[in-house]
Amino acid sequence: MRDRMCLSRRLLIQAGGVTAAGTLLGIRGAAGVETNADKPADASTGRRSKSLDTEYFKGMYATEADPWQFATSPYERDKYAATLAALPRPHYASALEVGCSIGVFTHQLCPRCDALIGLDVVPSVLDAARKRCADCLNAQFQLAAVPGNWPDGRFDLILISEVAYYLDRADLARLVARVRGSVLPEADIVLVHWLGVTHYPLSGDDAAEGFIEGARDFARVFKQSRTAEYRLDVLRATKA
Repeated sequence: MRDRMCLSRRLLIQAGGVTAAGTLLGIRGAAGVETNADKPADASTGRRSKSLDTEYFKGMYATEADPWQFATSPYERDKYAATLAALPRPHYASALEVGCSIGVFTHQLCPRCDALIGLDVVPSVLDAARKRCADCLNAQFQLAAVPGNWPDGRFDLILISEVAYYLDRADLARLVARVRGSVLPEADIVLVHWLGVTHYPLSGDDAAEGFIEGARDFARVFKQSRTAEYRLDVLRATKA
């Protein structure tokens, strides 16, 4: 399990994997309440067969304000620094961060953008992000469960960090379509995903490669890097 996770998060992933009996019974949230129990897993992989829904994430934040340790873990700190360093441009006019959580990376990204929209699915999480980014007058936050919900506007930077693997393949294709419809010419699209074992519908590699393949008609790979823990892919939207 990755070092960035708190104990309850490790237990969640262990519970979501292939159990000793070979059957996935459901994921227990931080409060001990089973979430996504109606979402069956693939018997051969232990992965959820359907996209994780809003209740899953509400369960994660039910008793912990920062269950993924975004604000404190060395993994997150180093990944954020690498992500900022990988951005091809020093500044962007309009950025979209899909899955902003409590706004730790959002706060670091704000100085690189004229305007930034952060999306997440849990109201209390967005409240925390707004508080953390209170000094960022260029940031706004919206409640949205992608790919079903998506903000208006067009962007020259879209960040999808540790999000796409929560989706099944059908929803990943819908996410690609959302991005296709909202990128400006030569926009940058940044994908970051952990490479370890999870119970999510897709692995980090599946999510990244699936997105890249789905976006090949409007975006090309600009740069890629890989560590033992995560992969980082930067795509450049082709000219209109």
